[in-house]
Amino acid sequence: MSKVILITGASRGFGKIWAEAFLKRGDRVVATGRNLAAIQDLVNEYGDRVLPIQLDVNDREACFAAVNVAKDHFGRIDVLINNAGYGLFGTVEETSEQEARDQMETNFFGVLWLTQAVLPVMRAQKSGHIIQVSSYLGLITVPVLGIYNASKFAVEGLTETLASEVKAFGINVSLLEPNGYATSWSGDSAFQTESMEIYNPVKEAFQQAASTPGFFGQPEATAEAILKLVDAAQPPLRLLLGAFAYPAVKAAYEERLASFEDWKEVSEAAHGTSIKTGN
Repeated sequence: MSKVILITGASRGFGKIWAEAFLKRGDRVVATGRNLAAIQDLVNEYGDRVLPIQLDVNDREACFAAVNVAKDHFGRIDVLINNAGYGLFGTVEETSEQEARDQMETNFFGVLWLTQAVLPVMRAQKSGHIIQVSSYLGLITVPVLGIYNASKFAVEGLTETLASEVKAFGINVSLLEPNGYATSWSGDSAFQTESMEIYNPVKEAFQQAASTPGFFGQPEATAEAILKLVDAAQPPLRLLLGAFAYPAVKAAYEERLASFEDWKEVSEAAHGTSIKTGN
């Protein structure tokens, strides 16, 4: 049975690749973006199985309106993929107030608004799947992407909580956590803070790491994983994408657990009273 899938940021990168993958197999897609001209080729090829909607995810009212249009047009929404977002490159000290607020508006609040908008539809259906495009940088961090890291950590906390709240309504929730991919995320769609020379060594080390051969994955290779995730009867809460994500996250979590263990006695003493178990 074909699905109705709403994808934000569908005009380029992951969003457009996934939209086309769903359309090729017969699904119907609500493709949102700021630039509808970039979606026209999908409309030309797949006709009325594509519903293009111009949308700025920072506009909460527009998010609710887009969901209503999609529901009225196709009769249901089976999957929401919150994909819209961008990278902000620069150290924490370099970041201006407006740059930080803009990053959170799109990467976090845009996700929140679409999620809130689609929940009544999915609750009424007693089914649905909400997929948030986070990042492995929502689980670990790298320098020069501090505010981006923070926005994805926020998405992780929001989504894990959401999953526990809506499971009883028949709604599945998943987090996609890609490592770096060769999309425009780090290119023409990225933003740069005003540079401070003192951080040049940190940035040079970051650039060197990112220049490792094969560091960036091939975006087209993710399509099969997305199809499997959407089709899974019991989809995972988290799905890492790419060859670098798993070892990086595993190493970081092992280090955290070791640190927790080293400071365990201090942590327990800070409780203030003895903990009794059993009788």
